[in-house]
This record gives sequence, structure tokens and C-alpha cells, in this order.
Amino acid sequence: MWEIYDALIDGIGADATADFIVCGAAYCMVRSGGSLGISGTLDQTWRPDLVPKKAAGMPLRELAVSVKSWDFAEASLGLAAINAWYNDKERLRALGLAVSDRAYTEDRSADPFITLQKEIKGKRVTVIGHFPYIDQLFAPVCDMSVIEKFIPREGDYPEQAADYLLPESDYVFISSYTVVEKSLPRFLALSKNAVVTLVGPASPVTPILHSFGVRNIAGLAIRDTEAAESMVLTNSGNIHKAGQKVNLVQGG
Repeated sequence: MWEIYDALIDGIGADATADFIVCGAAYCMVRSGGSLGISGTLDQTWRPDLVPKKAAGMPLRELAVSVKSWDFAEASLGLAAINAWYNDKERLRALGLAVSDRAYTEDRSADPFITLQKEIKGKRVTVIGHFPYIDQLFAPVCDMSVIEKFIPREGDYPEQAADYLLPESDYVFISSYTVVEKSLPRFLALSKNAVVTLVGPASPVTPILHSFGVRNIAGLAIRDTEAAESMVLTNSGNIHKAGQKVNLVQGG
């Protein structure tokens, strides 16, 4: 079950360090060199006996191991460390993604909820996480089911429904929060007959995930690190305004 996590951790450069570490109320962030990685904070009571000391200057790979923690606040910090490596602008450009140097770009061409509207037409679609605007974007064109664990709305399914919905789905969209919760491997196993997209600003944008059944990886490249750090520290603002949406498509 840990294969996907170990692959992400092992791919981080051995010489990379975590130069700045913070876990705020809404986001965790880790800066490594000129790159900044983020993850939404899944709050949980901290267990000091499970939380090793975190300090600026520690190896980035060592911090990334925290993603395997069952203390979800610590795991959020580990995912931010992973993203500090993979969602670096230059690494993303090396993958063929057009990452701009502008402070902010609203790139609708990298938003799978927009770009895949025609592809999912008439298909059975399950979305894990009630994302903004999917009721307007997806519901009119497909047979959509939404699984929402945290703040369910009318008509949403509980997480237990995944065992029934995912094997019957043609397309599955999975929130990057599932990396922290450790539910991603299970959801991928249940979605082996579907086209899978991992989506959210905390998605590690790397072809490593293609080998685990994820076709589309839609994440966020942080470009304005000062703005992002301010947003995390003050728990204010829209983190997307500090970066650019990117989408790595297998075979694309």
C-alpha cells in the first residue's frame, strides 16, 4: 500500500533541503531553494510521540517521509515537502509544461473540469471531493456522483460509497487531499477501469503517478513565493493567485 508514497519520496534529490517550514491553519508549505510546495492542512490533534522534530535545513526527503504519518497535520507537511520538489517551475518545464514567469495566470487550459467536459459527455463520472463549480460544469453533461467526506451537500455520497461507485465509473476525479488521508491507493485500485485524474493544488505533478493509474495530474506551480508565504502565514487569500494551474497528461 505504501508503494506510491515510497516512489514519490525516493524521487526527491538526496541533496535537497527544506529551507523554510510552516504549517498554517489552511495550508502547510515548504520552501526548498527557489521552489515552494504546499498542501492543504488536514487538522488533527497532534501526537507528540509520533512527530519527530522538524527544522529548517533538514533533508527534504526526510521531511517528505512525514506524508506517511497517521497524524494528518504532519502528513500535510510531508506532502508540501514532496511538492516543493516536483512542482518546481524548472522541473515542470522539463516535462514540457508551459509555466509562465508572470505572477499569476488563469490558465483554463490546465483545468480538467473545463478541458474534459466534452470527453465525459454521457459518461458515468465520480468526483471525490465537492469541488467548486462541478455542479455547473459536469452535472449537465454526464451522470455525475460526488463523494464528499468533510462538508457533504444534498445528494453527495459518503466515502463508503466509493466501493460501489468507482468500479462502475468511466471517469474518476480524486482530490489531492486523499494523499494525506492515505485513501488514494484504495481509490486507485477501485478505479482501475476508469480514466483517473488527481486534482487540487497539492497534487504532485510528476509522471511517477502515471505508473499507478493516474492519467491526468492537475496541480499548482507556485511562482510568487512571497505572496504564497504571506497567504499561508496569515491564513488569507486565494493560494491559486500565487501560481499557475498545470496539468500533466499521460501520453500528452
